[in-house]
Amino acid sequence: MTEDHALHLRHRPRRLRRSAAIRALVCEARLTAADLIWPIFLRDGENLAEPVPSMPGVNRLSIDRAVDAAREAAGLGIPAMCLFPYTDPKLKTDACEEAWNPDNLSNQAIRAIKAAVPDIAVMTDVALDPYNANGHDGIVRGGIVVNDESVAALVRMALAQAEAGADILGPSDMMDGRIGQMRDALEATGHTDVAIMSYAAKYASAYYGPFRDAVGASGALKGDKKTYQMDPGNGAEALAMIARDLDEGADMVMVKPGLPYLDICRRVHETFQVPTFAYQVSGEYAMIEAAAANGWIDGEKIMIESLTSFKRAGCAGILTYFAPRAARLLAETG
Repeated sequence: MTEDHALHLRHRPRRLRRSAAIRALVCEARLTAADLIWPIFLRDGENLAEPVPSMPGVNRLSIDRAVDAAREAAGLGIPAMCLFPYTDPKLKTDACEEAWNPDNLSNQAIRAIKAAVPDIAVMTDVALDPYNANGHDGIVRGGIVVNDESVAALVRMALAQAEAGADILGPSDMMDGRIGQMRDALEATGHTDVAIMSYAAKYASAYYGPFRDAVGASGALKGDKKTYQMDPGNGAEALAMIARDLDEGADMVMVKPGLPYLDICRRVHETFQVPTFAYQVSGEYAMIEAAAANGWIDGEKIMIESLTSFKRAGCAGILTYFAPRAARLLAETG
């Protein structure tokens, strides 16, 4: 053995990989149930769990079953849930009035979950697409999604959710100026403790298809959302959007979709050092489930590996439909 070769072998990285115990000691990114937010879909009725065909294992839940899901989440150590309604098409209008109805499906669910499981954090979606006859996140006038009128409606929606008891508001609409107006309205009405997790870097992605089926927005959507959601080729713009929303009063920020945008997650985390979340969206979920169902991948291992990648990229947490399954598996494996 030459001197150079012997010197080289003083450094053997495999020493720190040789057993599960040592690998655990040096692990850089660790996933726990506390990192997960569970998005669920709501529907009207009682004792109903209606499957979403494009998202195997995911159901639209009636409010009573959503309360059961909240109890399950709390038992698994999942700290938060995010609510998305499937709205009766008869309630969808051009002006989206159902969005701020204090007794709409989401607001009823907020009250029911907080009454039954007060310690779980309830997050909401603030966007008009579930209530919009046009399927857009904002109000449409003359074929154009208008910004300022949409923001006024979104503020009314946010206040109704805060009144119902929401802990975290999740504005996902991507209208300009909505975070500042929501924060001002929350402060003016005494909801100073309600947090805002802004979908600050939300891309005009093809990964959202199953979600739009789940909330009933895909059939109503006219055109696309490229005039307000971000171009998938843009990275610097994401940082500008994050900076703007933090300046306007966002407490936390989100990158959406997740896995295809890990570079954005890392840049946001390193640039701003604020709680940064990613949404592992419906298309990401559906692809993993489809490949697992065909026996092409190990679904459980891919689930955990994909979620761990968000932690490695600097995310404080992940919104994922895998939340209860991942939490159970993590509990089993320690």
